[in-house]
Amino acid sequence: MASAALRWDIIELLFFAYRDFVGDADHELEAFGFGRAHHRVLHFVHRYPGLKVADLLDVLRITKQSLGRVLKQLLDEGYIVQKAGNNDRRQRLLFATPKGEALVAKLAGLQTDRLNRALRGIEPAGLEAVRQFLRAMIDRDDPDKVLEALFGATPSGAKTKE
Repeated sequence: MASAALRWDIIELLFFAYRDFVGDADHELEAFGFGRAHHRVLHFVHRYPGLKVADLLDVLRITKQSLGRVLKQLLDEGYIVQKAGNNDRRQRLLFATPKGEALVAKLAGLQTDRLNRALRGIEPAGLEAVRQFLRAMIDRDDPDKVLEALFGATPSGAKTKE
């Protein structure tokens, strides 16, 4: 592909937007000795109470080893609890504790403030175009439960917009 045909404008905007979007939360997480992996785990466990560890691995597309250290720290420090499944006791189901929910709310608040500033003045049709663009950026063949919720059927335990 010729260099002139590459979408440098959008590529760089996405890099900088992502840097600043996650940077707000990164700064807050530093005080807890947490990083982006902790944030991602907390986010999905909060949004999908009872999420299986196996499904979380699929959603985050990380290895069990990568998740292990982060999950252990969140469990040990009381941000997440793990329970055995009702039907299959081998299942490990994850739930955010009130402490975890408070941290997620604080981080989501920072990110919502940034989103609201960026979206200020955009008409509803423009907001829908933003949603369509972001959905189109996600691999459509992705089997993740979370993405299924975004594209239609909401998992039974998923929390709605707050």
